[in-house]
Amino acid sequence: MPAAVNTFLIVLAAIFPVVNPPGSALVFLGLTRGATAETRRVLARRIAVNSLFVLMGSFLLGSLVLQFYGISIPILRVAGGLIVAVSGWKLLNEGSQKDIEASAGDVARTDLMSQAFYPLTLPLTTGPGTIAVTISIGLSRVTFTGGSGELLFVLASLLAIFVIALSIWFCFAYAVRVQKLLGRGGTEIAVRLSAFILFCLGVQILWSGLSELLTSTFAHR
Repeated sequence: MPAAVNTFLIVLAAIFPVVNPPGSALVFLGLTRGATAETRRVLARRIAVNSLFVLMGSFLLGSLVLQFYGISIPILRVAGGLIVAVSGWKLLNEGSQKDIEASAGDVARTDLMSQAFYPLTLPLTTGPGTIAVTISIGLSRVTFTGGSGELLFVLASLLAIFVIALSIWFCFAYAVRVQKLLGRGGTEIAVRLSAFILFCLGVQILWSGLSELLTSTFAHR
């Protein structure tokens, strides 16, 4: 049980900052400006369910996809890190510009529902960086030598993924209260801070992949 608890906490700590539900919720709020509270709640539930399946699929099937296409983990981290860093940099420069663009007119409920998966789930909530991290975690289960050890690792990881999906639903469904608490100035600061953290995470993922590539390159010389 201690091993299962440690696995749960490690997986939660690895994925949660990349997903960043509170920061993503503020961006979600800006993109759904003009929508009713009921529409946001329905969207929050759909995004949480979509994110759950994306994370579970990446964790359970990601290694098979990588093997099929012959993609190594360092390459995956480099590509995912680049995309996350670019997304963070773009959001950092735009700030609340998305709020301004989305506030022009009321947002149709049908239009928002059609965007529940793209772009609200992917890449806003569970982007390439999240998928790369989750696949990496899934690959690490091979270190658990079969039997109950691997089973506990999988169950603890899936529980952590479920908790993350639940936090996505909670943060997105109650994003309006967070904005009211922070105010417009506080929301602007929170969005930019989240964007900076996202950029830093992208650089960290990118550097991890590059370090592995450089290490393997010089090791063969």
